[in-house]
Amino acid sequence: MADYTEKELFETMPIPRAVATLAIPTVISQVVTMIYNLADTFFIGQLGDPYMVAAVSLVSPWFNLLTALGNLFGLGGGSLISRLLGEKRQADIKFVSAFSLWGGVLVTGCFSLATFAARSPLLNFLGASPDTYAYAESYLLWVVVLGGVPTMVSLLLGHLLRSEGHARPASAGMMFGGVLNVVLDPILIFGLHMGVTGAAIATAVSNGASVLFFLFQYRRLGGQTEVSFWPKHFTLRFMRPVFSVGLASALATTLGNVSNMTMVKLASAYGDIPVAAYGIVKRIDQFPLNVSMGLCQGFMPLVGYNFAARNYDRMRAVSYFSWKTALVLSACFVACFSVFAPQILHLFIPEAQTSALGAQFLRIACLAVPLTAVNFLISYTLQAMGKGLQSALLTFSRQGLLNIPLLVGMDLLFGLYGMIWTQLVVEVIMLPVSLWMYRTTFRHLPAAKP
Repeated sequence: MADYTEKELFETMPIPRAVATLAIPTVISQVVTMIYNLADTFFIGQLGDPYMVAAVSLVSPWFNLLTALGNLFGLGGGSLISRLLGEKRQADIKFVSAFSLWGGVLVTGCFSLATFAARSPLLNFLGASPDTYAYAESYLLWVVVLGGVPTMVSLLLGHLLRSEGHARPASAGMMFGGVLNVVLDPILIFGLHMGVTGAAIATAVSNGASVLFFLFQYRRLGGQTEVSFWPKHFTLRFMRPVFSVGLASALATTLGNVSNMTMVKLASAYGDIPVAAYGIVKRIDQFPLNVSMGLCQGFMPLVGYNFAARNYDRMRAVSYFSWKTALVLSACFVACFSVFAPQILHLFIPEAQTSALGAQFLRIACLAVPLTAVNFLISYTLQAMGKGLQSALLTFSRQGLLNIPLLVGMDLLFGLYGMIWTQLVVEVIMLPVSLWMYRTTFRHLPAAKP
């Protein structure tokens, strides 16, 4: 923040520039993060073994629950910190940040231990077959049991940095871990012939290194941040406002992964090839959604600050500008995936049957991307405003009431391809509901400051 002050960024900077200042570094970091998430699938796919790819696909939804924990404490704490800045209550930020960090570490540690204790029934529940079980167990042990806490902490520290407007160091931390993972993957997978285990170790080590990078950034910022991680500042006083927003985001991630687990479980009835194809498509399909997620995480501090300051015109302008940007970007991704689906899938796995099936899946799945992006952005706007209940209702309606039951129903009615069409059906139904919720919430806001 060398060329502008915090006040200028949040209050007076032109909307496109303010959003770009926070969102571009965040989008870049999300893209790099997505690349390193894809890296495991890509490099393992080069071994030409669909069972290894299927194993990673089986574990990925469970591993992604760590993102839910990172969002619970990180996005929840970050949203509150941005609103505290808007209310000029900087003294409370150290208590919010200490609760977010140490609460997150404790909960994630318990999650990792429970995963280790229940790994056998868990893998069977996720759909592991005799051909994939050993690979899936190794991947699970490294990325969730041993790497769980570093993964959650790296996500949390990035959220807290962005909440004060420090988007560049937050993004640099995510990119550092991502680049390191891409470097380590081929070394461990091919150089040391470690296969799936090598990919898992690379992920765990990269997230640990990212945590160290973030801690260095906080030390470098010094007096430019109000965040504190001293255990003496830990208090439960801010648990409710942190969770009121964080739970909505965690619920979205959790239900999304439950949907993925349901999809993988249903697909496993058709064999390991569809599981591998779906796993690759899901990783690729997440790419445009991660760009939208970066946009979300970039504009959240702007929305939260101006909401707390009751500058609703600027808050709404930030939201609308971000929504339109997301639609344009999503449309570009849809066009790219529709045209180049066979080449993209062949790049990830040269095995002909998996590649051909995945290309068909991708052309269907990508159609939902623009609608998903707008629904995400509305939900994150509500979270930034502290409207966790409204955001949670949208999330539960979208994933719990619609997506999971529809997956089962579409599988029964139309088989494998019916499940792939489910996401588009869900997003079409939810878009008017999301817009109605946003407008209703906005109409009931207290009076703007003169």
